[in-house]
Amino acid sequence: MKKGFKSGFAAIIGRPNVGKSTLLNQIVGQKIAIMSDKPQTTRNKIQGVYTTETSQIVFLDTPGIHKPQSKLGTFMMKVAESTFQEVDAVLFVVDVADGLGGGDRFIIEQLKNVKTPVFLVLNKIDQVQPEQLLPVIQSYKDLYAFAEIVPVSARNGNNVTTLLELVGRYLPEGPQYYPEDQVTDYPEQFVCAELIREKILHMTREEIPHSIAVQIEDMKVKDNGLVDISAVIYVERDSQKGIIIGKQGSLLKEIGKQARQDIEALLGSKIFLQLWVKVKKDWRNQEHVLKDLGFRLD
Repeated sequence: MKKGFKSGFAAIIGRPNVGKSTLLNQIVGQKIAIMSDKPQTTRNKIQGVYTTETSQIVFLDTPGIHKPQSKLGTFMMKVAESTFQEVDAVLFVVDVADGLGGGDRFIIEQLKNVKTPVFLVLNKIDQVQPEQLLPVIQSYKDLYAFAEIVPVSARNGNNVTTLLELVGRYLPEGPQYYPEDQVTDYPEQFVCAELIREKILHMTREEIPHSIAVQIEDMKVKDNGLVDISAVIYVERDSQKGIIIGKQGSLLKEIGKQARQDIEALLGSKIFLQLWVKVKKDWRNQEHVLKDLGFRLD
């Protein structure tokens, strides 16, 4: 272990759609967590790794805290709440443009039982005027004694470096858990599946988002360096299958085209991507199916 080297874990929490995944991607410098304007898009803890010469922070991007409506939803809530106790710092991300809401109050109540230092991270400062910030900050301070309060723009990167420096001060001395060039501990197949799911979220109607799962069935490198990927998109109803495929396969082709660009950037290689759509009725309420699809239920 390097003398004086600090390392530890930080959870990124908050209600759905406040920019947690955007913040994680900004920190590690590339896309490992999917981004969408639809809430509850993050389903597993996504570990992002940020390393400097003097420290390493391992970030967990948890599912947005919400009222669960299925076994999948209940699992997502357990993941988020269990994370509070496992880390060295908790980053509570809020949307400063929305201000304090009922969802934030609910999370703050959960945090009152946590001994871990909690940062209030006020995201989307690029969407408000500076004079609007202070009243919003005060409304949160009235409810909880935060260790640090940091306004940022996750999308533009404003003040993210300051946030990282502050988190580093709360870390204990420890080992370097991951190589300095590693940005996530998830396998490439998982990240590729998430990138495909992101494109579906962007392109489909409201009834689709939480009814889909993506599984990479096969991924191999050919002799010419081309990466051959076969992926299955699971939906719950036949009607959803038709929506994702689109007229004469047009939507599925566009999903594949956009996903291929992000996956090639991730892998640094040309890829051949095949997508299939299959129906698994009510998969979100079947534990064995959730485990087969890679959800960590323990």
